[in-house]
Amino acid sequence: MSSNETPRGPIDSSRVPRYAGPATFARLPRLDEVGTADVAVVGVPFDSGVSYRPGARFGGNAIREASRLLRPYNPAQDASPFALAQVADGGDIAVNPFNINEAVDTIEAAADDLLGTGARLMTLGGDHTIALPLLRSVAKKHGPVALLHFDAHLDTWDTYFGAEYTHGTPFRRAVEEGILDTEALSHVGTRGPLYGKQDLTDDEKMGFGIVTSADVYRRGADEVADQLRQRIGDRPLYISIDIDCLDPAHAPGTGTPEAGGMTSRELLEILRGLASCNLVSADVVEVAPAYDHAEITSVAASHTAYELTTIMSRQIAASRATGA
Repeated sequence: MSSNETPRGPIDSSRVPRYAGPATFARLPRLDEVGTADVAVVGVPFDSGVSYRPGARFGGNAIREASRLLRPYNPAQDASPFALAQVADGGDIAVNPFNINEAVDTIEAAADDLLGTGARLMTLGGDHTIALPLLRSVAKKHGPVALLHFDAHLDTWDTYFGAEYTHGTPFRRAVEEGILDTEALSHVGTRGPLYGKQDLTDDEKMGFGIVTSADVYRRGADEVADQLRQRIGDRPLYISIDIDCLDPAHAPGTGTPEAGGMTSRELLEILRGLASCNLVSADVVEVAPAYDHAEITSVAASHTAYELTTIMSRQIAASRATGA
């Protein structure tokens, strides 16, 4: 979108009730209706990489449905993200549910196409396997990126049943492939039992720092966000959010829940504290609506995606204003 064009925003809720109308993210226009977008919201209905409860293939549309409740002004960031930049729903990337390797390649190719238009991606999963091809694509454009990984789990294991591509392995593969900036890697919200202490040793060798959910509780969102900002600096940043970083009380609809997680308030406040970071793309994954209650998980995920989209839109508008 050029600097003199006005973005096309959501459907007016004073004319069409929020429970009616198209089921796009935040009731935004489809990508094919606007031609190009600054931020493309894209679903990846894929969960063939899960190790426990399936169902995240339905997560993207559940998040879209819950996002009907979103409004166009974000007071927490004092911004109207859909007026600052063109945000559009790019639909779903259709992938083979029976062949993980093919699915990974398909996601990467589709992300290449979207990023090639100049858009940033706000991806709705799907299981965490999809983060690897998304990171591959982002790294082609920006070089190795800083990563903030919000999750109950490390997702740096080697294989499951001999499979290299699963929802528990994407960030080990990403480190091995050299697409992450190993000076700026952090897990946030981790907790729960591990297979052994070696899991932590291996993870540290890859360059990851860890902020556990207990750290967030004891130190508070502002201090954690400040620490993360210092670690990231001005590097291009990718944020990957597994909704199970939240406690099951706040996100019951997920495949591998762990007790003792963050609240949705803590997650949103940390993200707001990262607004000055150079966020180039992001994902929210592992929403499995079959295990949800009253859309608790989908609502949390939609607000999470909204905060991330707001950060990207603000940065795009600021870059246009300065001619950067």
